[in-house]
Amino acid sequence: MEKGLTAVVVDDNKDTVRFFSEFLEIKGITVAACGYNGKDALDLYTSLRPDIVFMDVAMPEYDGFYGLGEIKKADRNAKVVMVTADITSSTHERLQDLEASAIIFKPFNMDKVMAIVSELWSQDSKQEMLVETG
Repeated sequence: MEKGLTAVVVDDNKDTVRFFSEFLEIKGITVAACGYNGKDALDLYTSLRPDIVFMDVAMPEYDGFYGLGEIKKADRNAKVVMVTADITSSTHERLQDLEASAIIFKPFNMDKVMAIVSELWSQDSKQEMLVETG
């Protein structure tokens, strides 16, 4: 995986944002900013253009579906990894339709998070959405 990657972390749970951000920093990924809803994600993405966005699906006000959809409108090639506890097929299909780069299920394993990041950077171009498996 390339060193020097930048990320934005978005979740309505501030403890999750802090934990996730600290882990990414330890692994050599610079967290450029943190947000707490889908609108924050869009604003931070358009102003900072990070290499990757990690975003929760279920958030009040502007959810992750909104953030993902708007980021993809702004940059079809944006790498957006969605984080969710919702394992329903309807959520999976909606994230696929919105072109999420990957889905990580809560509670997440940070080693699997890093494996997905590595996989995203080993692909020459976006192919199919990556989904974390047990």
